[in-house]
Amino acid sequence: MITIVGLGPATLDQLPPAARAVLESATTLLLRTSRHPAADELRAAGIAFESLDAEYERAPSFDALYERLAEVVLERHASGDVVFAVPGHPLFAEESVRRLLAAARAHGIPARVVPAPSFADAGAAALASAGVEVDFTQLQMVDSAALAHLWWDATRPALLHQVDDVPTASRVKLVLMEEYPDEHPVFIVRHAGVPAEEEVRSLPLLAVDRPEAGAYDHLCTLYVPPLAPETRRPQFQDFVDIIARLRGPDGCPWDREQDFQTLKRFVLEEAYEVLEAVDSGDPARLCDELGDLMIQVLMYAQFAREDGRFDIRDVIANTVDKLIRRHPHVFGDVRVGSAAEVLRNWEAIKRRERPERESVLDGVPQALPALMLAREVSRRVVKVGFEWPSLADVVAKLQEEVDELRRELPQEDAERLRAEIGDLLFTVVNVARWLKVDPEDALRTMVARFSERFREVERLAAQEGRSLQGMTIAELDALWDEAKRRLEEKA
Repeated sequence: MITIVGLGPATLDQLPPAARAVLESATTLLLRTSRHPAADELRAAGIAFESLDAEYERAPSFDALYERLAEVVLERHASGDVVFAVPGHPLFAEESVRRLLAAARAHGIPARVVPAPSFADAGAAALASAGVEVDFTQLQMVDSAALAHLWWDATRPALLHQVDDVPTASRVKLVLMEEYPDEHPVFIVRHAGVPAEEEVRSLPLLAVDRPEAGAYDHLCTLYVPPLAPETRRPQFQDFVDIIARLRGPDGCPWDREQDFQTLKRFVLEEAYEVLEAVDSGDPARLCDELGDLMIQVLMYAQFAREDGRFDIRDVIANTVDKLIRRHPHVFGDVRVGSAAEVLRNWEAIKRRERPERESVLDGVPQALPALMLAREVSRRVVKVGFEWPSLADVVAKLQEEVDELRRELPQEDAERLRAEIGDLLFTVVNVARWLKVDPEDALRTMVARFSERFREVERLAAQEGRSLQGMTIAELDALWDEAKRRLEEKA
C-alpha cells in the first residue's frame, strides 16, 4: 500500500488526527521535502523519515523531478508499505502526487490519500486576519512554476504558491504585468499558519522582486486581487463577443449585411496588408494588421455559427487536432532528421486524410495570385518526379522560352504572345523554386525597390523644376542613376 498524506501548511498541531496517525505509525516515511515546519517537529518527536530533497538538485527540470519522485516511491514500495508526505493538502497543487497516483494505477498498486489543510486554507486565514477582503468562491490557485503556461481570468482573485525565491518572484512579476498594471496591489503571505512568523505584506506588483518585498522562501505565497472587469486587458472571448454583437439585431448595419461571399475580397485585402506590414518592419503596424485579418476569421466563424454549422471553438479544436496529428515528430514518437523529411511526412499524412483526391494538383486553391499558383503547381508535380535533372536544364529551358517569345514578336498574334509570355513566366517560377526563392516575394520586393527609386527620380526632377514627361531617355537614365546612388548612400 502507498499512503499519501498531507503535512498541512505549517505545524503538526494543525493536522487532522487521521493524518497524524499515519505519520506516527509509518514504517517507511518519505517526505517530498524537509523544508517544512512539520519536518523539525517530526525529528523532535523521534519519528524517522527520509527526505527527497536531493532529487531537486539532480533533476534537470520540474517535469523530470515529479517523474523521479514517483519512481522513488514505487522503488521503495517494492520493500513494503510506504507513506509519502507532502506539504499542504496532497491533492491541492501537488503535481508529484498526481504523477504518483497515475504510476500506482498503472502498476496495479493500491494507494490512498489522507487529507490535510492546504496552503490555501492557511493563506486565506492569514489574509482574512490581516483585513484583506477575498472572494474565496472565485479564488484561482496557480502554481508559479507553471504560470507562463496558464491562461487565467484576471477578474478573479488568484493565489500563487511556490514563490520561494527572488528569481521566481521576478519571473512571476513579468508574466503578471502582461495582464495587470504596474501599480496593481499584491500581497505577499509569509509563513501562513506558523505562530509568531505569519506575515502579510502589501506592495505594488512592480516591487515584488525588489528589496522592499523582503525575503522569499518555501512558505511564501502571493495573493493577486482581481481587476475590475472594465480595466482588464481584453481576452480572445471579448473579440468573439464583439463580432457576435456587431452581427446581432442591435449591431452594425454594414456587418449585418455581410455573408460568406461579400467578405471574400476583404480577406484577400487584409492578407496582403499583413504582408505589407511584414515588409515594413513596423511591429505596431503588423500587430494592427493581424487584428484586421483575425476579424475576417471571426466573421466567417460567426456566419457559420448563425447557420448552425460550426463556431470558432470548432475552428480552434479542428486546427489543434490537425497540428498535433501532422506533427508526430513533436507530439508522437516519430523521429525526423531534417525539415525536408518533416515536409514529406506532412504530405503523406495529408494524403491519408484526403483519400478522395485523385491528382496531386487536387486542393491547390485556384484563387491564389498567379505567381503563387504557379509555384504551388510546380511544387506539387515535382513530388511525383516531374522535374528537370538540374538547374542548368531549367536555365536552358528559360532561354528556350525567351527565344520562342522573340520569334513570335513579329507576328503580333496576341493569343500566341500571351501563351509564350505565360510559358516564360512559369519557367521563371521554376528557376526560382530551384534557387529556393519565393517568386511572389521576389517580385514584390523588386517592385517596392523600383517604386522607391522612381519616387526619388520624381523628387530630384521637382527639385530642378523639371517635368519627367519632357525628358529624354538619357536624362531619365541619369536621374535614375543619381536616385539609385542617393538611396544606396542613405541605406
